[in-house]
Amino acid sequence: MFLVFKPIHKTILALLFFAVIIFGIMLLVNSAAIYPDASWGFQVLRSMHNGSSFNMLNLVSQQNVADNWGEFKSWWSPGQYLVPAAFNSLLGLTLGQASSVTTIICQFLGLAGLYCFFTKAGFNKTVSAASIVIIALQQAFFTPYIFYNGGEVLVFAFIGWFWYGCMVFEKPGIPVLLFVLLSGWVGFFTKSSFIWMYAAGLFFMWIQFSRHTTAIKNWLINGFWLGIPAVISVAVIYITYLSKGVNPSSASAGLDLNWKVLAFPLASPLLAGLSFDDMANGLILHNDDVIFSPVQSMIIIVLLALLSILLIYAICKRLPGNRYSIILVVFYIVSILFFGQAFLRKLDISYESRHFRVIGLLFTPGLVYLVSRYKKVYRYAFGALVLFVAFFSLRFYILSYMALKNETARGSSGIAQQFIDQKSLDYLQVLDNKSKNALFVLFSPDLGLEIQHNRIITLEPITDDIITADYVFKGHAGPVYILMPREYVGTKANFILNSFRGYKDFSLKELSDNYVLYSATEAR
Repeated sequence: MFLVFKPIHKTILALLFFAVIIFGIMLLVNSAAIYPDASWGFQVLRSMHNGSSFNMLNLVSQQNVADNWGEFKSWWSPGQYLVPAAFNSLLGLTLGQASSVTTIICQFLGLAGLYCFFTKAGFNKTVSAASIVIIALQQAFFTPYIFYNGGEVLVFAFIGWFWYGCMVFEKPGIPVLLFVLLSGWVGFFTKSSFIWMYAAGLFFMWIQFSRHTTAIKNWLINGFWLGIPAVISVAVIYITYLSKGVNPSSASAGLDLNWKVLAFPLASPLLAGLSFDDMANGLILHNDDVIFSPVQSMIIIVLLALLSILLIYAICKRLPGNRYSIILVVFYIVSILFFGQAFLRKLDISYESRHFRVIGLLFTPGLVYLVSRYKKVYRYAFGALVLFVAFFSLRFYILSYMALKNETARGSSGIAQQFIDQKSLDYLQVLDNKSKNALFVLFSPDLGLEIQHNRIITLEPITDDIITADYVFKGHAGPVYILMPREYVGTKANFILNSFRGYKDFSLKELSDNYVLYSATEAR
């Protein structure tokens, strides 16, 4: 053990356990909204319920709306919809309730896995307990209670146990073969980007198995023990899943030589580990009102990158040769290489700290341990920073939960709908129950989950840089109902209506103060 503390970890864990139970109960009372990524996953599930094969999303053909075509949706991992689907089927829950149960279980599994890993890594129980409390005070931990984020919460449930497995094995053997093989599949099932974490974990295990020998032969043998099941695991994932559709690594949009390509991954320990990116409403990709200008954001990220490097160096200096410092450095370097090349090639991966959350999780106990070794003034300063983070996280949760409770609509899916009001949603569901062979055109993927008996078309909201061809639908097939925000009435609405080339004589119905419905039945 690194330090001797009074045995208060049980009290800390009990209080945290009680708090997480309370948040879970509140989530069951008011189920969360849903991220677009998970919405598309549930649309795949919807298609499968309607007869499509595994992971196939049925879409209305733009060339003739009377026809459908199928797309294998490999952009995201299947776990984000299959886990809630299991609770939906076994317990008879709505998708919203099933997502809530998924979140509750994942949050407990994630905290338990991280605590076990931290203690296995050599931190005493108090440091480990304090670390998971700090993790639970981050906005990223509160987010699934407001928005079901699919792979994000699933990989949180698994990553601590994966790290524990990487550290528990000290020599090759059959158990290692099984762990490497199965962890690749389970990890990818939770989130497709687990592939880079998988590579980092196996590289750490290779170092761990071989660090006491200088013989190249032994390094090679240990590499085969890890490499063979890893190749099998990744090959099965690629053949059965990734090769069947497009994913973020499918195409590059050129090269980006901007500073942020490297600075953002370098700053990830603090951007993700202490919610700096979330508290700033996104330093690069803004998720709310813009707080800092691009120049200010650049300065902040560069400073956080330098400070992150210094902190990791200080941790490793305090824990020389310790397995924790090795796994921390390995994951940090691999994440920089993986995301650095992705950002450099302009792959479809956003500059958000959520992609680096695992670095923040791994970094936390080292930071707690490091601070505990310094004078009281530094510990008090760190405590004040944690309280500051907690204030913003709780503020985010309270305001969001009130909005979730009072400002969202709910239909048959049980999911909190952000982009429609209750009156408009009720009318849509009446139309859906009465109609056959109708087309419902919506501007949010989660809204399509409320349409149970007819086909749906999901369009992107209209912006200044739209691609006109994405909105054009030819042919005719039964009535079409197009839900729009009231502010679309006028130029935007005319653009959409003219994009449905097979229909004429659209009529307008005002559903509420905020939403309107255009409909047509006649062929042009």
